[in-house]
Amino acid sequence: MKAPRVRQIAGAGEIEKALGCGEDVRLLLVQEDARREDISRLVLRARELGIPVRTATRNVVSRLCRVRPAEEILALVGRDPDANLEASLARRGAFWLLVGVVYPGNIGMVIRTAEVSGADAIAIDGEFDHEAKRAALRASMRADKFMPVYWRSAASVLDAACATGHSLLALDESGDRAPWQLDLSGPRVFVVGGENGGIPKDVRDRCDAAIRVPMAGFIPCYNLQAAVSAVATERLRQQTCAD
Repeated sequence: MKAPRVRQIAGAGEIEKALGCGEDVRLLLVQEDARREDISRLVLRARELGIPVRTATRNVVSRLCRVRPAEEILALVGRDPDANLEASLARRGAFWLLVGVVYPGNIGMVIRTAEVSGADAIAIDGEFDHEAKRAALRASMRADKFMPVYWRSAASVLDAACATGHSLLALDESGDRAPWQLDLSGPRVFVVGGENGGIPKDVRDRCDAAIRVPMAGFIPCYNLQAAVSAVATERLRQQTCAD
C-alpha cells in the first residue's frame, strides 16, 4: 500500500475531520497560548490516540501555517518525525543522503529543502561534533522537529535503501541527464556530495544514475542548496503530473 503523502492540515475543524477519516496524523503543533475549547478537546483526543502534541509560540505557529489568517493548531500527516531509518525507508518515497558536506549552514539549508519538498528523511555522513550538528539544525529552522534527520554512514544508509527497493540517484557534475530526463518519482535516494570533493567514488559507483543540473554561467557550479532545490522541485512536478 502506498504511504500517504506528507502534508500539513491547519485548523481544529479540518484536523477533526482528518482524524475522523482515519488519516495518518503524526503530530499536532499547538500555539502555546491557545485557549479555545475545540482545540483543547482536539488535543485531548490526540493524546488518547497516542499522537504527540507539541507547543510553540504564536510567532512560530503563524510562520509555519500555510493558510492566512494563521490557525492556532496544525497537524503533520504522513511522516513520523521520530521514525527510525528502516521505518522512514519503508515509506518508499524520497530520501536524501549528504556525503562529505562540511559546512553546517549548507547542511541546514538542504535539511530544510528536503522537509519542505516532502521527503521522508535525510541522512548526513560526516564527522560532526555536537556543536556542528546544532548549528546545522538551527540553519534548517529546526526542520528536524518535523522530519527525521540521521547522522549515519553512507554505506549503512545505502544498504538499507537497497533492501527497500530504492533507486539511488547521484547529483553530480559527471551526470549525463537533466532532472526532467529521469523518473524521480517513487522510492528514490538522492545522493549529494561535498562542496569540494563531490561524491566519493565508492558511493558514486553504487548509484543507478547521475543527475546534472544544467548550468550556463562562468562559475562552474551551483550552491549546494540550489542544486538540491532544482531536483526536489522537479520531483514534485512529476508527482503532480502523475496524480
